[in-house]
Amino acid sequence: QVQLVESGGGLVQAGGSLRLSCAASGRIFSINNMAWYRLAPGNQRELVATITSGGSTNYAHFVKGRFTISRDNAKNTVYLQMNSLEPEDTAVYYCNVQSGIRFYWGQGTQVTVSS
Repeated sequence: QVQLVESGGGLVQAGGSLRLSCAASGRIFSINNMAWYRLAPGNQRELVATITSGGSTNYAHFVKGRFTISRDNAKNTVYLQMNSLEPEDTAVYYCNVQSGIRFYWGQGTQVTVSS
């Protein structure tokens, strides 16, 4: 079993920045893709960004140029640097990690952006 612990959420004013972290521990076989999703009230969960084991990244159109996903393979950790935050970015952010053939979810961390 793999456990994911997220941190870094909080309240920030529009235009501000936050950095989310998600650390994996437990019976880690090999971590492949890592990703961040978000869920806002009244919306469906949406993919924010992904990063492969080789470091290739992809972003949702609504965060391109503002968010950066990265990973530290030695620490089994994925990060999401969020800059120029907007009130529309308010959501619970979840990390998702592929270990072997299974996918695991973090508990979620709240990000609130005030206008």
